Amino acid sequence: MSDQISDPIRKCSIILKNAKSDTEKFAALFMVTKLIKGKDCNEAGKRLLFDSIGLDFVRRLLTSKDVPDASAYQSVALSILSCFCEDEQLATHKDMLDSIPVFLGIVSTCDDEEYDDNLIVINEAYHCLQSIATHEKGRQALRELDVVRKMAQVYTEQSFQIDEALTLIVTLVSHFGPSSWGEDPKLFHALMQRVSLDFETDHAERKFELAEMIAVLLSTCRRELISSTVEGEIWPECLYKGVSDVLTSKIGKAQRDPTLKLTANVLEILGIEWTLHDSENPKKFFLLLLQLAAIEVRMQTDNKSFNQVMGQADLVTACFIILELSMNYMSTDQLDLDQKDKQQVYTGLKGAFTGVLSVLTKLSNDTRKDKLQPKEKAFACAIIRVVSAWLSQETSALKGQVFKLLPFIFKLANESFYASRDHRIKAKTEPTAEQAPADVLRVTLPAICHIVVEEDARKIFLKEKEEQVLYDCLVFHWSIAHYKKPPIPRAERLKRMNEPDPELTTFQMDEMKDSRTAIISLCNIFMNITVLEPKLVEESTVFAQLIRFIFDNLPELKDTPDNLVMHGHLAVLGLLLLKQQCSNVKKNDFSICRYIQATIRFLWDAYNIDESNDPQALVVSLAYKEYWFEIMELWFLGMQTMSGIIKLIPWISEFAIESGWAEGIIETLRKVKIGTLPPNVKLAYEDFLSQLVDANSSVAAVLKKADALKVCRNHRMMELGKKLFGD
Repeated sequence: MSDQISDPIRKCSIILKNAKSDTEKFAALFMVTKLIKGKDCNEAGKRLLFDSIGLDFVRRLLTSKDVPDASAYQSVALSILSCFCEDEQLATHKDMLDSIPVFLGIVSTCDDEEYDDNLIVINEAYHCLQSIATHEKGRQALRELDVVRKMAQVYTEQSFQIDEALTLIVTLVSHFGPSSWGEDPKLFHALMQRVSLDFETDHAERKFELAEMIAVLLSTCRRELISSTVEGEIWPECLYKGVSDVLTSKIGKAQRDPTLKLTANVLEILGIEWTLHDSENPKKFFLLLLQLAAIEVRMQTDNKSFNQVMGQADLVTACFIILELSMNYMSTDQLDLDQKDKQQVYTGLKGAFTGVLSVLTKLSNDTRKDKLQPKEKAFACAIIRVVSAWLSQETSALKGQVFKLLPFIFKLANESFYASRDHRIKAKTEPTAEQAPADVLRVTLPAICHIVVEEDARKIFLKEKEEQVLYDCLVFHWSIAHYKKPPIPRAERLKRMNEPDPELTTFQMDEMKDSRTAIISLCNIFMNITVLEPKLVEESTVFAQLIRFIFDNLPELKDTPDNLVMHGHLAVLGLLLLKQQCSNVKKNDFSICRYIQATIRFLWDAYNIDESNDPQALVVSLAYKEYWFEIMELWFLGMQTMSGIIKLIPWISEFAIESGWAEGIIETLRKVKIGTLPPNVKLAYEDFLSQLVDANSSVAAVLKKADALKVCRNHRMMELGKKLFGD
């Protein structure tokens, strides 16, 4: 039986226990090596020997300094411990864990002269640490002793036996993730500088071992902290030189795969701009990398099943990241691509996504698609993510394949959203160290915005009742974007009454920013459906919920620059919905009154002359100027829709008069120099004021008093002039 202890081990155990002094026990150890064969030493035998030798004795061997040839005793002690470390129960024994500081002391002084001729001592110490790190209890002990920081210092400051230190770091950070690193990024940058320089200058196989380790360091660091403090560091350039050297050389799969994985990790932290380091030809490496990733994806997906592609999931996912970030960057038009470059990129991407969609189609038809394991589901979501990035830029290619896949894409994306939302809600009451599930629906929103414009795709969208999911998504992201501090318990209110609001963390601010962007995308989707499916919107309970949500919540939104674009989208979506559902509107609904006031504020504040260098020029206000590219069309749509609503719901005109907006428009335009009013702005104001005059008999007097006659003459507002003054 495996737990039986052999006679030789029992005899040795008795000899060791009967030893009356350290000298006798030391001599007995040498007898152990002669009496015991490897086959005798099972787990039970090791544990008996471990107890018989005793950790106190071993520790004395380790730490004795006032004896001749102390390193020999140390070597024996470490040999004993490294042998016992193979067994989990012994590796995580309290006495073994208590010896960690001794091991650390040895490896942190390995450049000292006393270790020059004794590599075995250092290797055995590292072996003990690495063995301890393979078990959860051991990892926790190493973490408590701040081993990641200490090993990072060893790697950056020493020249001897440092690869073992890096291996130990990678083992620990792979397990503990970003929490392995402190709030001060200096140590991480110093470690990255040393290891990146090694990666750049090493041209042997170690280069690709380092690539894998650097990829782990980057994937487990505090990304926001590192990306925000990387300016002035040299390691990004070292990595660029190292990666570009590899990818521009004749290489095989063993060299290409780890380099592509490393590149994806770098891009997630430093952004696609990292690929543009070459000042003479910045797009050269960018295009090479994009083509390599596209080719790799096509090779890995062409005529393959989902399970076959899963075998290379890490590599394929890395290529997806490269493709997604590259496509997003190209959409900003910051890269000067000629027609040949564009055609080459398009051909490469189309080939890659033909393969990707083929794999996703096979999965959607598989009987086990609803029983995917967590890793399989994560990879399926990675496919949907990169397909969404492609669709948000390109909706015409492979349209037929994409539309057939929409029900499956929606299903997986919706499941990921609800899992992510529920995890966040639960974490508020039951804090957990578990990482939140990825929300794939969030990244599909820009693609859905394009998809719903297509009639066939929109039918599928509505058949799958996706509008209800997107409404839930809007409510969820609103709870993040419109942050409210937690309520103070009644017993503490008086004591904390004058306390300032707690400052938001960087993480909270990033979350709020992302949720604002999500809400903007959701508004664009709902706007498209409202315009293209008016009958459905008029009768839909979901859209009735949506307009009620906007009426109730928009007036509560804080008036800050960060919220301006989101405010505009919600306001104009509300107007479009109000126009479609005007028959359900009641004059005594206070929430509508507050919503209209909030919407008037958005439309009114866009233009003025007070902030112009020329007192006779109408300009976009300073608060809007930074975001005008995002909200210009929205403002014109808002003015147009407001004009239409006044025609359908005349009593809303009262708000334009009571707020002073109608009078304010005339007073502003009266000061504007003749011939300088932009035609589209003139048209928007004239149409709005004309509808006001038709809807409300008291408007004409207000406008005339503000000198509307001069405005109509100066800016040739013929239609408004006729309504106010006749022919």
